[in-house]
Amino acid sequence: MPRDLQKEDENKEFKRRDRNIETTEPETEFVEEVVEVRRVAKVVKGGKNLSFRAIVVVGNKNGKVGLGVASGREVVDAIRKASNLAKRTMVDVNVINDTIPHTVEVKFDSARLLLKPAAPGTGIIASNTARPALELAGIKNVLCKSLGSNTPLSILRAVFKAFDEIKPPEYYAKLRGISLRQLFHGEEVVKS
Repeated sequence: MPRDLQKEDENKEFKRRDRNIETTEPETEFVEEVVEVRRVAKVVKGGKNLSFRAIVVVGNKNGKVGLGVASGREVVDAIRKASNLAKRTMVDVNVINDTIPHTVEVKFDSARLLLKPAAPGTGIIASNTARPALELAGIKNVLCKSLGSNTPLSILRAVFKAFDEIKPPEYYAKLRGISLRQLFHGEEVVKS
């Protein structure tokens, strides 16, 4: 085999190997879960423009979670756009001993949601819509009750509103002007 052809074959093999390395995506710390994909239509003069809307929850199971809602002509495009949006809009959730620190009741549009801390071993008692957000936030024991609308997007937005309202114990101790020990153990506060 002539030397020029041999070099050309080696270059092709190197490029092929190089291309395989580029296509493998790096492992990310975030897990994404598609909650809902639905077909939506926009009525225009010429008829209906059909597209797909995806609701995606992304989290690291360690206190960071995000919600993304996006539309696209194809299902894959909608999911990818919603996932990117969820990664950009992450919120921090205060998780103590695998549960939330206190009871929260929130209202978003017509959805009302009640979140209560639970004892170890209880698990996540929630609807199929709220469960992904709670799991990906790193909460392992919680009671969740939906009291109003059962629309998936409204319930998820209510869950994220509840995440914003959950404050760490240090916040309440500072607000009341007492130490954490007094807050948890109920020691009397002596005001002078």
